[in-house]
Amino acid sequence: MLTLQRTKFTLPAKGIYLNCAYMSPLLKSVEKAGISGLVRKRNPFQISPADFFKDSEILRGEFAKLINTTETNRIALIPSVSYGMANVMNNLRVTSGENIIVAAEQFPSNYYPWEKICLDKKLNLKIISSINGNGRGKIWNERILDAIDAKTKLVALGHVHWADGTMFQLEEIRKRTKAVGALLVIDGTQSVGALPFDIQTIQPDALICGGYKWLMGPYSLGLAYYGEYFDNGVPLEENWINRKESENFAGLVNYRNEYQPGALRYEVGEHSNFILVPMLTAALKQINQWKPKNIQAYCERISKTSIDNLRDAGFWIEEKKSRGAHLFGIRIPQHANQEKLSLLIKKNNISVSFRGDAIRVAPHLYNTEKEITKLANVLKAGLK
Repeated sequence: MLTLQRTKFTLPAKGIYLNCAYMSPLLKSVEKAGISGLVRKRNPFQISPADFFKDSEILRGEFAKLINTTETNRIALIPSVSYGMANVMNNLRVTSGENIIVAAEQFPSNYYPWEKICLDKKLNLKIISSINGNGRGKIWNERILDAIDAKTKLVALGHVHWADGTMFQLEEIRKRTKAVGALLVIDGTQSVGALPFDIQTIQPDALICGGYKWLMGPYSLGLAYYGEYFDNGVPLEENWINRKESENFAGLVNYRNEYQPGALRYEVGEHSNFILVPMLTAALKQINQWKPKNIQAYCERISKTSIDNLRDAGFWIEEKKSRGAHLFGIRIPQHANQEKLSLLIKKNNISVSFRGDAIRVAPHLYNTEKEITKLANVLKAGLK
């Protein structure tokens, strides 16, 4: 059973950070890896041609371990979710009249690509919403499953909804998409690293993750897994390092038409970043040591009593089975003043996010039960 891990972070003694869904703090080990990378770059004599490939291979291996795959060449280094989704959009083979399904109010980087291709290719974009209230998660998943039909080309979702943690039943949705020949594309930015994700079980066609939230890495570096559908696709960039045998620096003048195997063709140029790659690698090593299932258990343990108390006070929070423990939304009673609550939260030096009509709470291993209790007490006081 995991215990408090605050000593592994450099967080101020004053203030309560319940906002990992916004951006994770850096682990001390990640910060150290970044500083070492800066120092290393002082002297290019220390960087060999092999280093352009070695560090990113280690990073792929750690991410493969996290998502349970042995196919590391299906993992690409990307700068952002939008970049990873653009690779999917540009290689989607569609026919006019087909449809794409998304969840209502999901993160823009997993919406704009599908809006664009639907407009360009005359596809139908189905935006599936739910209710605010009891049964929200169950009803939402049922509506998504019902919307998938013979003309569905792609379903694009998160594992949990980014605004309030509502969980999508990806195994059931995957079965349905396979039955109609549709792709399943997952934005794992708000889940992978804190919520177990198994490539073998879910079998997505693509999994796209920003690295600076639950993967606990730096900004501007993420990871993407691409399945067989994308094996012969066209990447966004035609850069040197993604071509076959680019490891041979002396032979780079002998241009090659073939790409590196698997999904490596989709990697961003200069992905061998000698500062960011070691930082994200250090983060994933720590997460793999902790294990996402244990992070979930810890977050559930420190938040359970406060969630029960908030419900008793009139706040609405999704049932445990239908949301993540690491990310949950608190919806305020109709008579409450959201602006007043927001000011009270800030006055007490508590960091959370307001997303849509939900107060988004995102704890991690650096938080304590006492901190979440304080947030609950502030919210209850704000009703008076």
